[in-house]
Amino acid sequence: MSTPARPDSPARLEALIGALKARGLLTEQELAERQAQTDRASPEIGARMVARAWLDPAWRRLLLADGGAAAEAMGVSMAGAPPLGVLEDTPRRHHLVVCTLCSCYPRAVLGYPPHWYKSFAYRARAVRDPRGVLEEWGTALPAGTDVRVVDSTADYRWMVLPLRPAGTEGWSEDRLAGIVTRDVLVGVALPRVPSTEAA
Repeated sequence: MSTPARPDSPARLEALIGALKARGLLTEQELAERQAQTDRASPEIGARMVARAWLDPAWRRLLLADGGAAAEAMGVSMAGAPPLGVLEDTPRRHHLVVCTLCSCYPRAVLGYPPHWYKSFAYRARAVRDPRGVLEEWGTALPAGTDVRVVDSTADYRWMVLPLRPAGTEGWSEDRLAGIVTRDVLVGVALPRVPSTEAA
C-alpha cells in the first residue's frame, strides 16, 4: 500500500501547479516571475523604504498611508499579497511586530522570516512580556516609552518605521538604509550608528 502524499510534499505542489495551468489560471511565465520576485525579496527593500521616509516627507506620508502602494512605487510587486501597514515609532511609542498564530510576515519587502520570529517562545513572550523580549535583544528604550505589540495576520502585514537616530544628519539614502536591519523592521532592535560612522 502506498503512503499518501503529505500536504506540503513536492508532488502535491506540482499537482496543484499543474491543475492551475490546465485551467488557464497560471502560466509558466507568471510562475517564473513570482519565483524571481520571491528570490529578490529581502530586508534591504524595507530598509530603503525607511531611509527614503527619513529623507522625503511626501514619501513618508505615502508609506504611512498605504505601505503596499509605497512598495509598488519602488518597483516591488504586491500582487496577491495582503495589505502592508507601516507602524511609525515616536519618542513616546515603540512598536513590536509578532504573528501570534504562525509566521505571517511581509515577505515582499522583508524576505523570509527568521527562525526566531516563527518560534513559539517569541510569539508567546512578545505578547506577554514585550519589554523583557526587547531587553534580551539589548534594546533599551527611554523611560516612559510605551511598547505597542501589533499582530501580523493573514489579512494584514506590518513593518516598523523607526525613529531616525541622531548623528545621521546629511547622510545619503544608501548610508541610512545601511543601519536599518531586519530586526529593526519588526521592532526588536533600534537602528544604531556605529561609532566610526557618527558624524
